[in-house]
Amino acid sequence: MKCPILLIAASVAIFSACGVNAQEGDANAGATVFNKCKACHDAETDKNKVGPSLNGVIGRVAGTHPGFAYSKAMVEAGKAGLQWDEASLRDYLHNPKAKVKGTKMAFAGLKDEGEINNLLAYLEQFKKQ
Repeated sequence: MKCPILLIAASVAIFSACGVNAQEGDANAGATVFNKCKACHDAETDKNKVGPSLNGVIGRVAGTHPGFAYSKAMVEAGKAGLQWDEASLRDYLHNPKAKVKGTKMAFAGLKDEGEINNLLAYLEQFKKQ
């Protein structure tokens, strides 16, 4: 009985040490998910389109990308402390209008958790250092 428990414990230790996380996504698959976003957003450059650039969005205070005319609701959310991290982006991507009531973003949201994981992995590549 000790052998299976030791095997499980060793597996958990190895996967933890390697940084394996069930919520990690695939950045390549995330690039495909980003196709749903790129009519309005760019992630590879700081160029604003219909929506703000998502280059460096992780770690950014909501409503603060230079040169973009945000909704009053998004600016106020940023002033109230909303910063884009994995958890806040996950909530926003599920339902933008519920996370920031009054946002201009017309996108209904992503319902598939796998797509969100992949999209977050994709955006992580463009995180500002």
